[in-house]
Amino acid sequence: MADATVTVGLLRERVARFVKERDWGRFHNPKDIAIATSIEAAELLERFLWGDPSPPSQLSGEDREAVAEELADVLIYGLSLANALSLDVSDAILAKIAKNEAKYPADRVRGRAP
Repeated sequence: MADATVTVGLLRERVARFVKERDWGRFHNPKDIAIATSIEAAELLERFLWGDPSPPSQLSGEDREAVAEELADVLIYGLSLANALSLDVSDAILAKIAKNEAKYPADRVRGRAP
């Protein structure tokens, strides 16, 4: 289990350090990071392709681990893109949630697919 003191900021720093230690910064431009994110998201989708839409509790340990790895890849590239564009991910997420709350008021959409 992850340490409860890990923050988004610490994760961004860790991703930045990983990239810097490998001298990959010159390759981590927004276009290429966005493409890599899409590829990793497709790999995440592939884990569910043709599978039974069972509840998460019924995922095997192996499938759960594979999904966790692919999700981590997507999030790592997301943090890397935030680093490349100097975006505050926490601010962006909170702003998007506020926008979605206005667009989809709970009292109007509760129980309906978005």
